[in-house]
Amino acid sequence: MRYASRNLWSGLLFGLGVVAFLDETLFHQLLNWHHFYDKSTTSIGLISDGLFHAFSWFATIGGLFMFADLRRRNAWRLKRWWSGVLVGAGAFQLYDGTIQHKLMRIHQIRYVDHVIIYDIIWNGLALMVLAAGLLMLKQTNREASYDS
Repeated sequence: MRYASRNLWSGLLFGLGVVAFLDETLFHQLLNWHHFYDKSTTSIGLISDGLFHAFSWFATIGGLFMFADLRRRNAWRLKRWWSGVLVGAGAFQLYDGTIQHKLMRIHQIRYVDHVIIYDIIWNGLALMVLAAGLLMLKQTNREASYDS
């Protein structure tokens, strides 16, 4: 499959961008649980949210431009693309939940006494989405090798 990696990258960017967008919209803006960077003033938190939001849109739009090119070339492969979406979404969420929340401590999911419950749900969902994407990716790798 000549465009296998481009299908994967388009999905990865789109999945990462959409999950980052949902995180920013739901947890930062609507629920107001945290900002992207909570170790300073509210103004700095809002600026960091804006930059994070811009990043998520650049990733989403980049993935969609690649998607449109694949469609134009009749090279879009649904399963391969969705494997990328799931891997991108799960990897971003797991990175956010482990590196940003726990290692760097730039923000928590929610500032409550029993944050571990939120951590388990957040990271558990990330692992499930990532595992589903990796399983689908493995299947599409096998299918691509049969097509060659």
